Amino acid sequence: MAVNLTEAQVAEVVAKVVKELVTSAPVAKTGWDSTQYNGRRLVGIYDKMEDAIAAAEKGYKAIRSMTVAEREKLITSIREYCRAEADVMAALGVAETKMGRVDHKIAKHKLVADKTPGTEDIVAEAKTGDCGLTLTERAPFGVVGAITPSTNPSETVICNSMGMIAAGNGVVFNPHPGAIATSNYAVDLVNRAVHAVGGPEVLVASVAKPTLESADIMYKHPSIKLLVCTGGPGVVRAVLSSGKKAIGAGAGNPPVIVDDTADIEKAAKDIIDGCTFDNNLPCIAEKEVFVFNGVADRLISGMLKNGCILLTREQADALAKVVLVEKTDPKTGKVKHIVNRDCVGRDCRVILEKIGIKVGPEIRCAIAEVPFEHLFVQEELMMPILGIVRVRDIDEAIELACKAEHGNRHTAHMHSKNIDNLSRFAKAVETTIFVKNAPSYAGIGFGGEGHTTFTIAGPTGEGITSAKSFTRLRRCVMADSFRII
Repeated sequence: MAVNLTEAQVAEVVAKVVKELVTSAPVAKTGWDSTQYNGRRLVGIYDKMEDAIAAAEKGYKAIRSMTVAEREKLITSIREYCRAEADVMAALGVAETKMGRVDHKIAKHKLVADKTPGTEDIVAEAKTGDCGLTLTERAPFGVVGAITPSTNPSETVICNSMGMIAAGNGVVFNPHPGAIATSNYAVDLVNRAVHAVGGPEVLVASVAKPTLESADIMYKHPSIKLLVCTGGPGVVRAVLSSGKKAIGAGAGNPPVIVDDTADIEKAAKDIIDGCTFDNNLPCIAEKEVFVFNGVADRLISGMLKNGCILLTREQADALAKVVLVEKTDPKTGKVKHIVNRDCVGRDCRVILEKIGIKVGPEIRCAIAEVPFEHLFVQEELMMPILGIVRVRDIDEAIELACKAEHGNRHTAHMHSKNIDNLSRFAKAVETTIFVKNAPSYAGIGFGGEGHTTFTIAGPTGEGITSAKSFTRLRRCVMADSFRII
C-alpha cells in the first residue's frame, strides 16, 4: 500500500521543499517560519490564541448558514488539495521533525484524502410510534480546540479538519511545538481549499508559536465547546482535566502474537511492513512480538528476509541505553525511561550507527530476542526496533501481551488461523483496534476495510473517530403527529 519512491526521488522532493523553506525567516525552535511558505503568507495563523479562536468562531458562524451539500463541497475540495500537495507536506514533515519517511508520509496523506469520512457520516435517526415522531440529529459543538502531535502533524490536522468541518464546526489548533511549520501549512491548505469553493476565508486557525500557555488559553476560553487531543499522556491528562467535553487519543504499546497455526512467511512480512511504516511513528504500529517457541526460528528467518538485522543480546542492551534515557521522578524518586527524541522515527541505519553498527538502506528494522522485562518490550519506542519474546503456548502469550500493552486498550495484533485463539486474545486485551493476519496499518483502512483517522480515542471511548464524533445529539419531538401508519 505504500508509495514506492526511489531514494533519488525522495531526495529530490525533500531538496525542493527545503529550498522553498529557506526563503522564509527562521523561527528559533523549529528552524522554519510557521507563518509563511516560499514567501507566501499562510492563511489562518495568528500570533495570539485569542485571535485564532475569534477567527475560527467567525468561520463557524459562516458555515452554520450553509447546507449539508455545500459543506460536502468544502470536504471534497480539501481532499483534492491534500492529494495535490501530499509530497510537499510529506517532505516538510520529515525536514522539520527529522522523523519518518517521505514516501510513507505521502501515502498517509493520500489515505487521509481518500478515506476520511465527510458529511455522509452525519446521519439523523427517527423514531415513530403511537405518540408521534421523534427526530434525533447530530449538531455541531461550535468551535473545537485541537491538540495535534509531531509524529503525524499535517495528517492529523487535515483528518481532524475534515471530520470537524463535516460536522459543522470551526476549529482552532495548538500544534506540537516540534512540528509548527508542517502543521500550519496544513491549516493554510484547509483554508485555501475551503475558500476556493465558496467557504469563509478562515475556518480553521492556529498560532505561530504554540506553547503550554496558548494551550491553557484554549482550554479555558468560553468559545471552545469541545477539546480534542491527539498526543502523549501529559497533554491528554490536561485536556481531560479541563472541565469541558473532551476526546482523548493517547499512547499505546501494541503487542503482536504469532501462534503455531499462522502463515509464518506472511506474518513475518506483515509485521515488519507494519512496524517500519513511517519508521514506526503511527501509534497503532507493532511494538513487540510474542511468538510460539515452535515457530520462532522460522518467524525470525522470515523477518531477516524482509529487511531486518538480528541483534545479539549485548547489542540490544547497548542500543536500549541509547534510545531510552533514564530520568528520576522528583516526586517519587523512581527512575523512568524516556525515549530519546533524536532516535524517534529515524531510519534504522541512523539509529544503529549510534552503537557502531553500519548497515545499508535495505535494513529497515532491528530485531532482537529479549526477555519479557526488556525495555524493547515494556516501552513504546516509536522506532523501527522490535523486541521478540518466545512463549510456550497461547496462555502465556495472552498473559504477557496484555501486560506489555499496559492497559492502554489502544491496538493489538495477532497472526493465527485458530479462531479460538484469536477470540481469546481479542477479549482479553480489550483494545480499540485489533488487527488479525495483516500489517498494523490495515486497522486504519490502509489495505483493510473501514475509514481512516489519526485520532484514535481509546481513553474517552470514541474509538476510531470520524465526523460524528465531533457532534452533539439534539432531539426534536412532535407529539401525536407525523405517524402515518
